[in-house]
Amino acid sequence: MFIDKARIHVQAGGGGRGAVSFRREKFVPRGGPDGGDGGKGGDVYLKATSAKNTFIDFRYLRHFRAGKGQHGQGGNRTGKSGNDLWIPVPIGTVVLDAQTDTLISDLDREGETILIARGGRGGKGNAHFVTPTAQAPAFAQEGEKAEEKMLDLELKLIADVGLLGFPNAGKSTLLSKISAAKPKIASYPFTTLQPVLGVVNMPDNTTFIVADIPGLIEGASQGHGLGLQFLRHIERTRILLHLIEVSSNEESPVKRYQILRKELAEYGRGLSKRPQIVVATKIDQADPKALQEVRKYAVRRGLEFMEISAVTGQGVPELLQTLQSELAEVLSAR
Repeated sequence: MFIDKARIHVQAGGGGRGAVSFRREKFVPRGGPDGGDGGKGGDVYLKATSAKNTFIDFRYLRHFRAGKGQHGQGGNRTGKSGNDLWIPVPIGTVVLDAQTDTLISDLDREGETILIARGGRGGKGNAHFVTPTAQAPAFAQEGEKAEEKMLDLELKLIADVGLLGFPNAGKSTLLSKISAAKPKIASYPFTTLQPVLGVVNMPDNTTFIVADIPGLIEGASQGHGLGLQFLRHIERTRILLHLIEVSSNEESPVKRYQILRKELAEYGRGLSKRPQIVVATKIDQADPKALQEVRKYAVRRGLEFMEISAVTGQGVPELLQTLQSELAEVLSAR
């Protein structure tokens, strides 16, 4: 199950209380205070890891608490510090304060870590409070309270190439042919109900990641279909591959392309300005008028245009070479 939003409560450990204690030793007539300090409470960290790709772990487990610091003891013995808590999250996790909706962090690299809630300091024992006029203080500090926060987590997938297109444009079929991913493929709309990632292995041993983004129809940026739920997953993609089905001329393929371009512009986040390749799909069953319409439109607008059939493999190797070259250019320009 793909879960890309979660709300969790985290609480660091409270600090231990300082001790009130006095030395009591045989043949030592004046012992004096020897209360030790309380231990520090444990901290809570979030850590990005490729071992996670969904928030399914947070579906039922939503409250996290680090260990408390132990209380100080006599003999100037400091209490044991509480255990830190490390919470693994998928790479691409955006962390928001649930109370204020402000951004706390964006964990977009393997191993990236953030201290999200700090444990309380341990209180000082009475040995710290001896003065010339107070030789036997009978008090100590309480431990400091720990931080706690309510967090909203959002996952934005990190992929090199994002596949866009209306339902049944052939996105899942293409992804299954160029990678080891196994998306559901059928002849009805909205076959894909969650983003699917696939790794493409090129002959020169280089790789890149392709994401099949489902649910884009007219009105996607306003929440129609599944679009708004998944549009954020293409925010991090470097190149958008816009697939246009040309096996039928019942509806203008150019109109479908223009609709989704409009949705990208209305969603914002710079998606409409992302490098894009227009790809005519299902050319093994192409309607000549539909294919010609798309081809002429791409030429007039100066759009990079390619034609493929994922089923027969026609044009697919050339498409992968183009993607590899474009990605190299994008990365070198960073």
